[in-house]
Amino acid sequence: MNQILIGFFPPPTKGKRLSRGAMDHCGRDWMSALPERLWDVPLTDLAIPGSHDAMSYCLDVNSPLVRTESDSFRFLDGLFYCITRPAIFKWATTQVHIEEQLSMGIRFFDLRVAHKPHDSSSDLYFTHVIYTHLTVLETLSSVAAWLESHPREVVILACSHFEGMDDRCHESFIFHLKELFGSKLCPRTSALTLRRLWASGYQVILTYDSQSAARHQQLWPDIPYHWANQPTAQGVISYLDRCKDQGRPEGFFISGLNLTAERYYIATNPWQSLRTLTMSNWECLTKWLERQVPGSEPRGLNIIAGDFVGTLPLCSLVISLNRKLVQENGSLINRWS
Repeated sequence: MNQILIGFFPPPTKGKRLSRGAMDHCGRDWMSALPERLWDVPLTDLAIPGSHDAMSYCLDVNSPLVRTESDSFRFLDGLFYCITRPAIFKWATTQVHIEEQLSMGIRFFDLRVAHKPHDSSSDLYFTHVIYTHLTVLETLSSVAAWLESHPREVVILACSHFEGMDDRCHESFIFHLKELFGSKLCPRTSALTLRRLWASGYQVILTYDSQSAARHQQLWPDIPYHWANQPTAQGVISYLDRCKDQGRPEGFFISGLNLTAERYYIATNPWQSLRTLTMSNWECLTKWLERQVPGSEPRGLNIIAGDFVGTLPLCSLVISLNRKLVQENGSLINRWS
């Protein structure tokens, strides 16, 4: 008879989409509901759902292009604004509100931070081709409030890009981050198991892809992101399998299931969007994902990030992979209560 182990895993979805309510129910407190034997497994060995370009749901159509955009695209955007801006929305808007992502089970957030050009205020925004209308601090305040209501859930906030930010801007931002999250911030030297994080009251692992982070013990280095830069599921899978063949990195790392279309493809496929492209490739990605195993082995996965986490059952599929870590006498335990 299979042993019954107290703990929760969402039911397998076999690639089917779940209703928003069902996804919320499955993911809201999934870390605290894991079987106790997983409380001592390092977070770097757990399967953790992640959100690629997590803030792409609130892009401001009237904002300027980010500084890194090419001169040729700036020229096109100036001449054909009524064409380029809808195209940006079709190919850049992929997620739902961050509080919904949290409730669905997302625990890694790809956050691209910048200061707008010609903006005299100290406000920072998120970016993806253009800027968001929500500021960084008001968004992260929502995250902090959500964590207050879910004291045993742990999030990884990956801040990067930092366009238009000088040293003074970095220090001001870091000060506000410390003030906002306070004792929830996990310092770099801490042991990363759920049991130890809970005992210390830590809920936020904050990575900061800048040299400014070195002076602050509460900021972690950037996490490697395996990005295929491919428009098809097979291209993504081939790339990720090659990464697995090379062995997993030390610590956290991300396997990106997000598809990427070059601008030539976008221009020559006007009826397509990133949503239609992702949906048409999802079944193939699902089959690959269901075969994966988390853990410390060289081919084990850790954080798995994707687009359209509010529509597709990425969270439940990734969380369910942790059942493969729960074994006794070589037999997989497949029944929980």
